[in-house]
Amino acid sequence: ANRAVLAQAPGSVDGRFKVTEQGEVIFARYGQRAIAHRHIEQVGHAVLMASTESVQRRAAEAAARFRGMADRIAEAAHAAYRALVDTEGFAEWFSRVSPLEELSELRLGSRPARRSAARGLDDLRAIPWVFAWTQTRVNLPGWYGLGSGLAAVDDLEALHTAYKEWPLFASLLDNAEMSLAKTDRVIAERYLALGGRPELTEQVLAEYDRTRELVLKVTRHTRLLENRRVLSRAVDLRNPYVDALSHLQLRALEALRTGEADRLSEEDRNHLERLLLLSVNGVAAGLQNTG
Repeated sequence: ANRAVLAQAPGSVDGRFKVTEQGEVIFARYGQRAIAHRHIEQVGHAVLMASTESVQRRAAEAAARFRGMADRIAEAAHAAYRALVDTEGFAEWFSRVSPLEELSELRLGSRPARRSAARGLDDLRAIPWVFAWTQTRVNLPGWYGLGSGLAAVDDLEALHTAYKEWPLFASLLDNAEMSLAKTDRVIAERYLALGGRPELTEQVLAEYDRTRELVLKVTRHTRLLENRRVLSRAVDLRNPYVDALSHLQLRALEALRTGEADRLSEEDRNHLERLLLLSVNGVAAGLQNTG
């Protein structure tokens, strides 16, 4: 479960600010006093800097200058996103390619994955939606539609200028870059194939390729996370272990989603379901981005 951390900060934040952390990173950031102190110090510094009059003024000026570009990006990105999720049968496909239905068996929070017994996307809570996409190594909510949005501008120089001068746009691209870096295209393709809808698989992977290419061009990085060496190294070190867990999860999911499940004994099915749930915990711990 998430926990809120309160810390003191003077001036424009009125003496206090609130930080909400994902449950799986609580121990890593606050398990030791020195690390907790350093983390709060970094967060406090960022909040105070962002609250200064000069920074807020520059951000407001950049937002006004790049508003037209942002509107074009938003419109194209929204259209691409809706074109995917509004496809007939998308909800059923998503349930087949991910461990979404099994998430209710995990003790991940105080609320169920869905708001009701309905099977559509409208009743699905935000955290299971992101969590399930993370498990498939697609990380779709973190980048899908951005490539189409950037392509709609068709002016790399203007996009790069916005990236350098507009903090909000820079944060958007940096966060998308992290999601792209934690996406494994080869493993993701195997998950997507479970749905038996090759046109949807092709649509998702094409947008991934487009987004990756354009994000690198706009940021002028030669590789993902080029400017974040510590994070890049951490991802590279964890990936081999997470990959192994993903392949185990795929084996269990393939058996449970195909006709093979009908031939399994109750004991074997229980073993597969337990393997699947254990792998979900492992992948979430390894990626450290669960939703």
